[in-house]
Amino acid sequence: MNDPKLGKTDAEWRAELTPEQYAVCRCSATEPPFSGKWYQHKEAGTYVCAACHAKLFASEAKYDSGSGWPSYFQPLVRDAVSVRQDDSHGMSRTEVRCTECGSHLGHVFPDGPKPTGLRYCINSVALDFVPAEK
Repeated sequence: MNDPKLGKTDAEWRAELTPEQYAVCRCSATEPPFSGKWYQHKEAGTYVCAACHAKLFASEAKYDSGSGWPSYFQPLVRDAVSVRQDDSHGMSRTEVRCTECGSHLGHVFPDGPKPTGLRYCINSVALDFVPAEK
């Protein structure tokens, strides 16, 4: 089956992503809390989709939510991510996906800080980081 946006097959995604990235990005798995590479990362720059490298979140929007996953109060631009209802695992949540490739990133919750009041709780394995130019 081909990916609708990028035209990649499942086999191509498996070849390009690590097993952990594939499980999260293509199968909506969740990495264990407090285990991700970007959880306590504080460098200035941009967090991008690990699957397609689309720009997703600015370091200025990152904050420590105490949840165990990197958290942001807003995406870099409004259309960087899409959301949809997720009723899996006996819960009702709002899933966050990369608009470019459809990869699962995490979930968004209405308990974040100002100015948005949102907490985009994102799996580190679904992200890469591009440092700000000095």
